[in-house]
Amino acid sequence: MNTLTDLSREDAAARERLTDALPQMIARTRDWSVHNTGSFNVAGLKAFAPKLADAFAELDAAVRLEAGPAFETVGANGQVSEMETGPIIRAEARPSAPVQIILSGHYDTVFPPGQFETIRDLGDGRINGPGMADMKGGLCVMLEALKAFEAGPMKDRIGYRIVMTPDEEIGNFASNGALTEAARSGALIGMTYEPGMETGAMSGGRKGSAVYDIVLHGRAAHAGRAKEEGRSALLAAAELVMGLEGLNGQRDGVTFNAGAIEGGAPVNIVPDLAVVRFGARAPDAEAAAWADTEVRRLFARATAHDGIHGHLHGGFYRPPKPRNGAQQALFDAVHATGRAIGLDLEFVDTGGVCEGNNIFAAGVPNVDTLGVRGGRIHSNEEFVITESFTERALLSALILNRLADGRLNARAIKDLMGR
Repeated sequence: MNTLTDLSREDAAARERLTDALPQMIARTRDWSVHNTGSFNVAGLKAFAPKLADAFAELDAAVRLEAGPAFETVGANGQVSEMETGPIIRAEARPSAPVQIILSGHYDTVFPPGQFETIRDLGDGRINGPGMADMKGGLCVMLEALKAFEAGPMKDRIGYRIVMTPDEEIGNFASNGALTEAARSGALIGMTYEPGMETGAMSGGRKGSAVYDIVLHGRAAHAGRAKEEGRSALLAAAELVMGLEGLNGQRDGVTFNAGAIEGGAPVNIVPDLAVVRFGARAPDAEAAAWADTEVRRLFARATAHDGIHGHLHGGFYRPPKPRNGAQQALFDAVHATGRAIGLDLEFVDTGGVCEGNNIFAAGVPNVDTLGVRGGRIHSNEEFVITESFTERALLSALILNRLADGRLNARAIKDLMGR
């Protein structure tokens, strides 16, 4: 970081505290990342959650674990079942303070047990490990920034609700209600701790994201003796996928991607089951509505074939998060805060999604890449840049200080949400 300018006394105190805390932040994140918390590793999520809750109990906040609701999943057999995940971790402080905010993050990773569980020091200030960047490092930054703020004289001016989720990597289907409730409990802005880019850039506008599962049933028959009596679900699925991929390029910013066709049968049987799994991205609400309409049109076409029937699941679980007046005003305020500590932050629009989409949908402007800098996330080459722990924790601490003393006017930003 370059020479600090435009810092208050509280900002300078936070800088000193967070500089000294760097070794502790690195050590804590390494310790957290040793615990496998893959999104489907429910036992691992349940074992780790109390450890995370204990760490956040260091704050001047009431911390609790709560079970999220079960949510539907579609198996390879076409059957719908319910899945439960780990607990949602929630914390609340000073609900009567004049400025209310929501902070969020997730403690699940994309890595199942037995896959990518080693922490390695790569040298040059980089550490490789599962969740080091996405986002146990981000949770550590959130915690230390809040501790630094609460050590100062202005803590009574800000109240917050924290939601840490066990299912962000698979869509927040269990925890969306908790995010929405916290956002709608008076929050003026949101702060989410997804990793920043390796360069330090942050996300700007985000597309909306949909996940669909379409189950198609046909009629089995002997492929040699009575092929004509069969109705191939696999053929209907293949035609559906061709239709979906053919939608790409038809509307600006809208993309479809077929991830899998599951089903089929031995080659001497006409297949009577196929499950098509695919996703879609859209830049705004109108584009998302168009995409959903096209999906339903193609589903109706597939099931109009003689002997084919099925069911459709899913949709846009994360609405788009475009740059509106409130978002841009918040980005400008964060950029100005970064300049005070020598950072020239860039906000880049992306097709990626996160809990920031959910919070925006609940009516709260938010900045959602306040976590550590890193790279190669969602791969076994994921790494964190260690100097960014202090850098990003200090950025958050200064945002909190500015919210508290009025240099950053959260209410004025919130008032721009409809513009």
